[in-house]
Amino acid sequence: MYIGVDHMISYIKGALVKVWEDGIVLEANNIGYDIKMPLSSLEDLPRIGDTIKIYTYMHVREDAIGLFGFLTEDDLNMFKLLITVNGIGPKGALGILSAITPDNLRFAILSEDAKTITTAPGIGNKTASKLIIELKDKIKLEDAFEQKLMSQMNGQENVAGSGSAIADVRNEAIQALVVLGYSKTDAAKVVRKIDITEDMSSEDILKKSLKYLV
Repeated sequence: MYIGVDHMISYIKGALVKVWEDGIVLEANNIGYDIKMPLSSLEDLPRIGDTIKIYTYMHVREDAIGLFGFLTEDDLNMFKLLITVNGIGPKGALGILSAITPDNLRFAILSEDAKTITTAPGIGNKTASKLIIELKDKIKLEDAFEQKLMSQMNGQENVAGSGSAIADVRNEAIQALVVLGYSKTDAAKVVRKIDITEDMSSEDILKKSLKYLV
């Protein structure tokens, strides 16, 4: 039996201690929280030791308690909407948000674009169609456009608190490492170890990153 407990912890603000392949450990008030996150969010995390705010959803079942985290309230709200769909649990919802941004997911639902939704791991045509049917009436087109605009505006600010220029060169370095054959997770992890300054280029970050990977 599953019991949703989504209001117990609204968010956690603390130091980023560790990054796993599927989440993070965040320390707040001398407590380390193991938080599962969308894979797409890992590259946007700050360096180890930096402070970050994570919006959370706690899911309780008889044999386990799971804490799921998101960089924005929009991501969290979409996650909550996804788990209302029959057959989609927290892990499935996390997988969808790892592959599709909330903005793209909203428009895919409104346009009945099952093909885009099936790009998420473990989501076939049947589940995608069910998702569209159950959520289409819960999403308004004007709200989708408004949220997309807000996301674009917020995207100009780095979640980690650095300038957008630093975020750009960091992401370029991550993409360069992926092209060289490293996984996105490994690339994001090593780039976070670099103390990036405003005068550094993506090439500078790439060179420093490769030293850690050799």
